[in-house]
Amino acid sequence: MMVRRPSTFGELISLRRTMDRVFADPFFRPAPATRAVRRMPIDVIDTPDALVFEAALPGIKPEDVDISVQGDVLTLTAGSDEEWSNVEGDYQVREVRRGRVSRSVTLPGGLRPDEASATFEHGLLRLSIPRELPAERRHIPLSAVTVSTTPEATGETPVEAPATVADEPTSENTGA
Repeated sequence: MMVRRPSTFGELISLRRTMDRVFADPFFRPAPATRAVRRMPIDVIDTPDALVFEAALPGIKPEDVDISVQGDVLTLTAGSDEEWSNVEGDYQVREVRRGRVSRSVTLPGGLRPDEASATFEHGLLRLSIPRELPAERRHIPLSAVTVSTTPEATGETPVEAPATVADEPTSENTGA
């Protein structure tokens, strides 16, 4: 009887075939582009004068970008719903995403969103929201108030203390 030793090379080929079958499954294929709104990646830069947001939006026109602030929530939306189907043939690989992207961010306090400015150049959106000016330091004068504990100062009527033996006149303290 002959003993067969496992071949490392044969096991690698078997593993490769199994992996090929797994990735041929539609579950693992890239999702087709849909009309759903995707999350927009952004950079947030904290400077001494402003909070700056940057978003790369290649292939998007400036008129397809919407920036809004409601309360303390900043919302950036870009793109369009029109389909790009001017390609002849079938896709072999489709990685370029098209459609709408959006992002909402809660703004920290101390900003002036009504004075924000935005630029869009070469597919890069740059939004700058200035910080509130620091409040000027004011000196508050202090006036001294004296507090008296006498009955007249507190509005109470003075009450005489009852006489004690030491308070009664004697021949020693009257001089007689």
